[in-house]
Formats: sequence, structure tokens, C-alpha cells
Amino acid sequence: MTIEVRVPQLPESVADATLVAWHKKPGDAVNRDENLVDLETDKVVLEVPAPAAGVIKELKVQNGATVTSGQVLALLEEGAVAAAPAKAAAAKAEVGDRAAGKDEPAAAKAAGSDKLAPSVRRLVEEHKLDAGAIPGSGRDGRITKGDVLAHMAPKVGGVSAGADAPAPVAGIAAAAGRTERRVPMTRLRARVAERLVQAQSTAAMLTTFNEVDLKAVNELRARYKDRFEKEHGARLGFMSFFVKACVEALRKFPMVNASVDGSDIVYHEYYDVGVAVSTDRGLVVPVLRDADAMTFGEIEKSVVAYATKAREGALTIDEITGGTFTITNGGVFGSLLSTPILNMPQSAILGMHKIQERPVVVSGEVVVRPMMYLALSYDHRIIDGRDSVQFLVAVKEALEDPARLLLQV
Repeated sequence: MTIEVRVPQLPESVADATLVAWHKKPGDAVNRDENLVDLETDKVVLEVPAPAAGVIKELKVQNGATVTSGQVLALLEEGAVAAAPAKAAAAKAEVGDRAAGKDEPAAAKAAGSDKLAPSVRRLVEEHKLDAGAIPGSGRDGRITKGDVLAHMAPKVGGVSAGADAPAPVAGIAAAAGRTERRVPMTRLRARVAERLVQAQSTAAMLTTFNEVDLKAVNELRARYKDRFEKEHGARLGFMSFFVKACVEALRKFPMVNASVDGSDIVYHEYYDVGVAVSTDRGLVVPVLRDADAMTFGEIEKSVVAYATKAREGALTIDEITGGTFTITNGGVFGSLLSTPILNMPQSAILGMHKIQERPVVVSGEVVVRPMMYLALSYDHRIIDGRDSVQFLVAVKEALEDPARLLLQV
């Protein structure tokens, strides 16, 4: 029986998707629930599993095409095993080739391509590269986008003129080492760009700054880091302190946790804090739901899990929608100071930065302390300058005296 493989029902806020890459071709045998194809929306990457075991009969849509909910992607012959003998024969021939000392086929080398992140897989397929020949520097030996670019560099830059060099990409000006490479923007990056421009053109955006002495936080982390990791199975980082400090400040200044809806102000009486994560595909903001009810351990584990899923393109729509306030940490990349852009329709975003030892005056004496600049960008339509400054001071005070987080004062 022939079964139609269709695009799953897309979320209400997503109109269409782009077919990133097929993992199977006509004649390939598949198992039930095996991933057949990746679809990229402007928010997440969706996997389309096989509805039944069988053989791929026909692909109706090719890589790069735009698809909508319910569209037929492929035809699957349920229960068919026609491709199995051919595969067995190919495997037998491959074993014979190895025994004869012949090179391993490129297809076999690329057998691990199913484990590639969608952005990496797209780059490999666009340039017809052999994934098996690219050394991976990621976790568990996974290939990252940087590994692929490094592998391509000698060939794209014109250093290697071997027969295996990939064909020139459209838009490359091959003039004596001066090259250009034109690639389409990912849907996620295009959507992020659209929202950032929307924030700048819609909100009356302003940024206020302060600095925080993290000596007390560092001492707490040093004192309890081993016990914390043993107890919770996660490292005690800075993000849990900042999330908790922001929640306490949001309690005191509810307008910072609000949003504009037409001519109304919507005050959110819950605290869903988004944590910005940078990926190869673009910036995503997974949300910690009810962050006020989470423990330090739950926050740290959630942040690590979200970051891993984000870089693998495995976040779901529910995990990145909503949110009443956002925290972004440019300090992990070395940023000393920045002005973050609002994550619409939210009205405020906190920017963390690099921790740097600087001389400061404490009780009339100059001492060296681990200092961080904080930046709060806010929508001046509903948040007054006084409230924004006092909010940032409340965050600063909670971090400089972490006992406040326990006592909620």
C-alpha cells in the first residue's frame, strides 16, 4: 500500500517551512518513525518521521523548496523490501573492496551525516563535501559549522586546485585569491532580523547602564560548586543568580514585566524569563517558564539543556514562544559593553557582559573587584527612566548581597 508522507501541521504563527535536506532517496528502506527529512521554519527545525516501515517510492519535493501544512512530500510503499537486497549486495561488495585494499566509498564515509546539525548538513550538501573526511571538534566528535568552513578554506581560497575541489558557487568572483560566497539567509536569521528591525521602528527604545561587583557571587560559587554539582548534576553558573535577581526586581517593578498591546498595557503576573542562545542558524530565546518557582539547580540544568537543543536545532515551538523578559549574555564572547535590542513584544531586556577585574573604591579604599557592566534596554512608552534605573539597581543589589535572593528583600 502506498502512503503519502505529508508536512505536519505547522503552528498557527508559522505560515510555511523550507525543506532543508532529505535523509533518504527513492529506493531506500526505512523503519517506522525514522527521520526522513528536516523542515526549517522561522523558529525551529522540524523532523518528519516515516509513518510506517517500507521503501521510499518517490520524492515529491526537492531540497530548498517552500512547503505548507499538509503538503505531500513523498510516497512510501508500506512493507516493501525491494531495496534491501540491493543494499545487502552493496554492503557485500563494499566488504570485498576493503579486503582488496580499495578506498572506502565516499557514501560510506558520510554515513554519519544523519547526526549533523541541519545548518552543517546544508553546508556539506551545498558544496558536495564528504562528511567523513571532516574532523569534528564538537561534543562526541560531532562536526560543527566551523569545522566545515575550515575544511573548505584551502579549496575555496584557491590554495588547492585538485580535482576534488568543489565546483565554484554562484556569485563567487574568482579573481586571484579574492573570493566571495553568496548563500541564502536561514529562515531563522531572516525572522530574527525582521523582529529586530520591528523593535527599533516600533518601540521607544532606550538603554540604561550600571555595574555590579560579583565578589559575593564568586565566593558563593567557589564555596558550594562541588557540592552543588554533586547534588543537582549541573555546574553552578552565573545565569541562575541573574535569573533569580531579575525575578525579584520584576516583582518590585511590574511594568518591566509588562508589554504593549495596541493602546493597552498588559501586566504579566507570571515570570517567564527568556535566555538568549547563539546558534549557527541565528539567535533563539528558549523560555524558563515560571522562573520564580524554579530552584537554582533547575535553572542551571534547564539552561544547559536548552543551549544543547538550540545548537542541534531540536527546540520546539513551545520552548521558544512567549516570555515576559529576556536576559542575553554577550560576556561569553568577550563583550565589555553593549546595548541589547528588545525581544518584541517584551518591554525590557537585560544585557550581561564580560567579568573584568577593575579597581573600585569600597569604604574609602581602592580595591580590585570582579566587575560586570549591566545594560537594560527598555520601551520608554511604558517604562519611565526612574523605574528602569531602580530596576537595574535592584538587580545590582541582589547580586552584590545574594542573601537578598533568599529573603526576597
